[in-house]
Amino acid sequence: MRDHNEIDDPRRQWLIQALATGVFGTAFTQAQAQGFSIFGTKPAKLPPGQSIYGISGDVKVNDQQASLATPIKPGDTLQTGKNSEIIFVVNTHSMILRGDSKLVIDAPEKAPQDTSVTGYVIGGLRMLTGKLLSVSRNSPMAVRTSTSTIGIRGTGFYVEADPEQTYFCTCYGATEVQANDDPESKEQVVSRHHDRPLYIVKDGGKGKNIRSAPFVNHTDQELALIETLVGRTSPFVFSKDSYSGPRRTY
Repeated sequence: MRDHNEIDDPRRQWLIQALATGVFGTAFTQAQAQGFSIFGTKPAKLPPGQSIYGISGDVKVNDQQASLATPIKPGDTLQTGKNSEIIFVVNTHSMILRGDSKLVIDAPEKAPQDTSVTGYVIGGLRMLTGKLLSVSRNSPMAVRTSTSTIGIRGTGFYVEADPEQTYFCTCYGATEVQANDDPESKEQVVSRHHDRPLYIVKDGGKGKNIRSAPFVNHTDQELALIETLVGRTSPFVFSKDSYSGPRRTY
């Protein structure tokens, strides 16, 4: 069985390498970047005022072409083209939005009590289509797709959304998964290490719209790296100060 950290896509391999070496956004070609040692030096926490760590390809924020200087905040819509990707931070949330994706970052319905973070607190995420990896702590919110509404309770998660089906992995933490079209299809998940990936489908039958799924398309290394961008450490233990593991098979 394939190792869940195995990376088939050379572009993703380059992305993780760029994150790990801190060279994202510089004038490296893919061939040059692949010459570096993958999972090298950790990236640092982003400085105040900086939202984006890296961009690859065609990325728009509110229909405007994004650059490394583009701010991202609640109320914004992000869209990526084919073979594109963006790594970014909003408040305590850190995310990788993959290619052919569209994400809406909702503002909270009520203003936060802490006025110093007004304008940066996320009320929820609407994953209209595509793939998203995200980490957050102590920031309850909901992730909505065409087939599901998922309550996040300080969690690392990965989601893939299309009109007919959602793939959702609670990488670590606690979530509440609800099928949009069937009140009886719901599940609470508490995960330490990708323990319960799920499909949430349309028209699966009463109480049958949530199904077990395999582990796909994201790695522990990516989770650890984006945790670092908001000044946290991953709950996964790495043997060295470089991202060469861990490895776990399913």
